[in-house]
Amino acid sequence: MAISTLSKSTPQAVRPPRLKISRTTIFLWLILGFLTIILMAPIVHMASMAFSPERDQLLFPPRYFPLNPTLENFERIFADKTLPIARWFFNSVFVATITTGLILFLSALSAYAFARLEFPGRDLIFYILLVSLMIPGAVTLIPTFLLLRDLSMLDTYHAIWWPGAAGVGAIFFLRQQFFAIPKELEDAAYVDGANRFRVFWQVCLPLVRSGLVGWGILAFLGTWNDLFWPLIVLSERANLTLPVGLLILAQGSYVQRGLAFAGGFIGAGPPLIVYAIFQRQILSGISTTGLAGR
Repeated sequence: MAISTLSKSTPQAVRPPRLKISRTTIFLWLILGFLTIILMAPIVHMASMAFSPERDQLLFPPRYFPLNPTLENFERIFADKTLPIARWFFNSVFVATITTGLILFLSALSAYAFARLEFPGRDLIFYILLVSLMIPGAVTLIPTFLLLRDLSMLDTYHAIWWPGAAGVGAIFFLRQQFFAIPKELEDAAYVDGANRFRVFWQVCLPLVRSGLVGWGILAFLGTWNDLFWPLIVLSERANLTLPVGLLILAQGSYVQRGLAFAGGFIGAGPPLIVYAIFQRQILSGISTTGLAGR
């Protein structure tokens, strides 16, 4: 009798709830897995060929794992004095960093003015900027090139920095972020004696940090991967950015595929690393765009 009473009073172990996976979830995971394989296949193939000797470059079917792994391609590409790939890499980092900084600073100033300042023609100017988004870049290509030629900026990094320093997309993006900030915060700063620029720099700008980080990463990656415009405005080999410099590897009657894949691997590494580290900031900044509803 005592044993039965003790057994009834002893609490039973609570079993954790079973994880229920629906058919829809499984189907979505299968689709995402399939798309991931398709997107990753070229990257994996490039990495495999970068570490494969030249004699294995034309094997069929393509190899996604090198048969004879080697660093020969990287040693040759860094040892060749006619291919200053380290200089091109540094040039790309320098140009992308400066361009991103200019875009964020100038666009943030313009976006704050459109969101908070009252001046004649504000809405009209903003609508004109939005309409300019519909103008193809090919239309302004020749006028921009001639303007840079007249200003003696060709074959300098100024020809890359200034044409895209204040993008309309960044202005619109950050304007929506500033609209979401309560005006009471600015009023409190004005009561404490802060001027307009101090309110912008110390109150409003930190509150849109996620948007700045998200757009900054996109601007950096876009500048890093840009091939068309640097190919037009840069001519000196030492001044080339990495995407333009890699075109030299494809010149000649016989393309050394191992060197080309090694150069592509070097150029694709930083964007992949940056996106892998900051992907949450990118998604967070984009997802909060337009929440102010204005």
